[in-house]
Amino acid sequence: MNPASTTPLTTAPDPSATGVPVLELKNIEVTFKARTGKLFRPDLVHAVRGVSVSVPKGKVLGLVGESGCGKSTLARVMVGLQPPTAGEVLFRGRALRHTRAGRRELGRAVSVVFQDPATALNPRMVVRDQLLDPLRVHGIGDQRSRLATVRETLHLVGLPQSALEVLPRQISGGQRQRVAIARALILQPDLIVADEPTSALDVSVRAQVLNLLMDLKMELGLGLVFISHDINTVRYVSDQIVVMYAGRAVETGTAEEIFTRPREDYTKTLLAATPSLL
Repeated sequence: MNPASTTPLTTAPDPSATGVPVLELKNIEVTFKARTGKLFRPDLVHAVRGVSVSVPKGKVLGLVGESGCGKSTLARVMVGLQPPTAGEVLFRGRALRHTRAGRRELGRAVSVVFQDPATALNPRMVVRDQLLDPLRVHGIGDQRSRLATVRETLHLVGLPQSALEVLPRQISGGQRQRVAIARALILQPDLIVADEPTSALDVSVRAQVLNLLMDLKMELGLGLVFISHDINTVRYVSDQIVVMYAGRAVETGTAEEIFTRPREDYTKTLLAATPSLL
């Protein structure tokens, strides 16, 4: 995309140039109060337990594990939607500030693609307005430059310009997910967090969306956090894999290490339970 079409929100150095990860999580703990237990001593749910990961620009980190293992909670911490109970979140090498200005800066650099595009997109807004909205919120450009950025981004995700005038219900699930990816890209982020981005799609279009994400990573130098319960899909896209179980990172390594020399029994169980690539 044309860099001249946007105005930088911050003068922070490019993390890819300094070698500093876009995001770094250190010993993250997330604990919720349950509705069980006594009035003054409610039971606690430990969703994330002492997880440390880093996400450099231009690399793909895969988070894999069964439902309820804490991977989506960790993703919410990454995008600033969930403050950690303990631990530290570093954004471009600095401690993340959970203030309006801090969340605004993070929201410009870190975007998210949710699992189901049918619920992630506003059903009453045409695609053009869905893509213009983040640019308006961040005060980027004027109406003419915003429309140019929207058209360029739509082309980048492989959709025709005619898609600008349709509502989400008027296009297929795969096309809706492409719109969601375009919305995540519209602010030219350093990092995208994709939470189960293919699980709500037909098998026939999952490979297309995965290939699109990989093409965008290569073309734009994006960092990507890819979250899935399917370890073979994570292998297909990831440089580094973190296997999560019961809120903990039980195994970490490159995709080759995880698949050829798994150390943990849980990782071996995941490998045996998922025979398909997609």
